[in-house]
Amino acid sequence: MPLPTSDTVWPPPHLGPALDAMHTWDSWWSGDPDRLEQLYGGSTGGGPDPKRMQYAGGVVGRIARWWWGTPTAPGERRTKMHVPIAGDLCGGSADLLFSEPPKLVVEDTATQARLDELADDGMLATLQTAAEVGAALGGVYLRPVYDIDIADRPWLVAEHADRAVPEFTWGKLSAVTFWRVVGEDDGQVWRHLERHEPGVILHGLYQGTRDKLGRPVPLEDSPATEGYAEIVNDQGAIETGYPLLDVSYIPNQASRRWRCRPRLADLGRSDLDGVEPLMDALDETYSSWMRDIRLGKGRILVPNAYLQSQGPGRGASWNPDQEAFAGLEMLARGDSGTQLTVAQFAIRVQEHRDTAEDLVNQILRSAGYSGQTFGLGGDIAVTATETVAKERRSMTTRGRKILRWRPELAHSVEALLAVDAFVFGTGVQAQRPNIEFEDSVQEDPLSLANTADVLRRAQATSTDTLVRMVHPEWDDKQVQAEVALIQAESGTAVPDPMQMGDLP
Repeated sequence: MPLPTSDTVWPPPHLGPALDAMHTWDSWWSGDPDRLEQLYGGSTGGGPDPKRMQYAGGVVGRIARWWWGTPTAPGERRTKMHVPIAGDLCGGSADLLFSEPPKLVVEDTATQARLDELADDGMLATLQTAAEVGAALGGVYLRPVYDIDIADRPWLVAEHADRAVPEFTWGKLSAVTFWRVVGEDDGQVWRHLERHEPGVILHGLYQGTRDKLGRPVPLEDSPATEGYAEIVNDQGAIETGYPLLDVSYIPNQASRRWRCRPRLADLGRSDLDGVEPLMDALDETYSSWMRDIRLGKGRILVPNAYLQSQGPGRGASWNPDQEAFAGLEMLARGDSGTQLTVAQFAIRVQEHRDTAEDLVNQILRSAGYSGQTFGLGGDIAVTATETVAKERRSMTTRGRKILRWRPELAHSVEALLAVDAFVFGTGVQAQRPNIEFEDSVQEDPLSLANTADVLRRAQATSTDTLVRMVHPEWDDKQVQAEVALIQAESGTAVPDPMQMGDLP
């Protein structure tokens, strides 16, 4: 299917509900209070409270009634605080998946060697970024890219879900169009569209407005796309060297809100979906706590006669630390010679702390995580078994996400190998790897040693299995070498009968 040839609304209208939700999640994920006030209509400083829109029905009224939709009173500075728990959630999700690099294993030896070169720290960083973006926006795309002017190998990049128009067939991504704004001038907007289909990538440049795609123009008209003009064919396409679609889509979790929308049903669900009101209440709680602290500052109220003039137009001041004062012309009170009033308000620390802690636990529980994963409950050293037990909910969520990540990541790696062979002529055979995700919780060495000792004395496992248990990060050669050393030291090494000569 070619790129659009006529003026049309952009982004496509059917993506509107999904893009609106992604904009909300992105605003919370960014941790920017200005964006939250703008999102919920609370940035109209100096306006009345409640605002007219807070009485409205529908989506507008519901959003305006949020705490972040309350405007700052006239003459006051903004005192709203934001707790960036959304960023903690999405970052924690990425850490659970890719705190350690996954193992990528293929059958061909030459392909494995090349894959080890491609799967460097840069790929791990990309996967961590993709996992965090996917947790925030509900999904993420992976695709291989290359540039022979800056690198001698291809690499994977993460494309954000709010800049893509996907097409699904039976729940699988069959085509996708990425877009980006490459220029704006005097109301005109230039967009670069990049459509991925099996085996090819189509490029197009369009001149339109903020809401309309506009007309197609030559790729040479923009510095951001002129490089593609030299390598595309007559149809504006570039071959990928991979017969299947070179893009993978990894949904974060199963979607809830769009299950009845056929064109959106296969999009994923953000970790922030449904917890926005709780995050709004958490920000309100912390802001109330800080307000108590501000109001709880001790203040001394004195008569005007106690103030010392600083001169015409400079006002007056009171110095409570001054040791000697000149006589004051004032009427003395009958019960006391001074007229000082000390104002000291209570700070409700425990009430605010309990409320905030309960909200945080509810947010984590609704998002599918345990508080222990995010450091709640203390940093007491425990065994891996106890850690897994306390983080069972997080481990369950991690397992669900791995089920979605493993096949799509394998597809992306296979596409990466195919592009590597097609563009750089490495001659490797593109294969889909087996992927093993490392345990996010490492067993305590002493606990492992005790377990291995019990199994050894019970004669319930072999030396090879024990070595693999204690050193799960070792490959077969390292394990075999260690087994040979253990057998030689213990005197249990037995010569291979096939290598022995004839007995006398």
